[in-house]
Amino acid sequence: MMLASPERKCIRSDFARNALKMLESSSVLLFIVFVLLFIFLLFAVLIRKNGSAALIWNEIIREKITNFIMNQSKEQRILNFVLQNAVRGDPCSVLDAIDKYCSQKEWAMNVGDEKGLILDKTVEEVNPSVALELGTYCGYSAVRIARLLKAGAQLLTVEFNPEFAAIAKQMIEFAGVQEKVKLLEGPSEEIIPQLKKKYEVDTLDFVFLDHWKDRYTPDTILLQECNLLRKGSVLLADNIIFPGAPEFLKYIRNNPRFQCTNYPSHLEYMKVEDAMEKAVFLG
Repeated sequence: MMLASPERKCIRSDFARNALKMLESSSVLLFIVFVLLFIFLLFAVLIRKNGSAALIWNEIIREKITNFIMNQSKEQRILNFVLQNAVRGDPCSVLDAIDKYCSQKEWAMNVGDEKGLILDKTVEEVNPSVALELGTYCGYSAVRIARLLKAGAQLLTVEFNPEFAAIAKQMIEFAGVQEKVKLLEGPSEEIIPQLKKKYEVDTLDFVFLDHWKDRYTPDTILLQECNLLRKGSVLLADNIIFPGAPEFLKYIRNNPRFQCTNYPSHLEYMKVEDAMEKAVFLG
């Protein structure tokens, strides 16, 4: 049966209104998708160029989500990757595996391959008999330093976080440098005063500062107060630009007892500006 003309007009009108509503909904949806895509791309650019955005993404958002899904810490995932891909007893293979994981899969706060070359050069120049590292984390820099130590030399590495210390212990043993490394668990401000009596340290030839940035200055002062530095002792501090250690730079560069050298570089596994500071104790 043919519809009457007014009825056909009503159907066409309803169809047009519905089509218009669908078009408007689609436009809104497309606009939302476009905005979200723009924000995502902008954040991706910021992650590569902006250190704060990168840390928020890697250390707060991405890491927490991955930890929840996998029911495992990032540090444990790094260790597992090393155990599965590196060669036991080969420290260079361990370092390469960590660098590969942290540059391609998950960012982590190791000194990294670029600044690692500065660390290598400094250790080779100092040729320490006794070295101290503040901030072990997963053991990357401990392995990096230990592989360059001469026979009979020792590295004392201090880590406050017991979970990180447990990971680092396994990493150091897998790399085969455990005979040169003593891992001390606890806060630096408690361990430093114990170094002479409890750990039989006379003086330190080399100190690598890579722990909490607000501890750089007080721990440097504490090392002097405990008479652990000798004339020629070398301090090397990481991350002095990002996250930054302005109080340490102010203290060390204006202290006549230290001679400083700055090494511009980049934040580990990123293009974010960073640097290391070397300070030679003049006595």
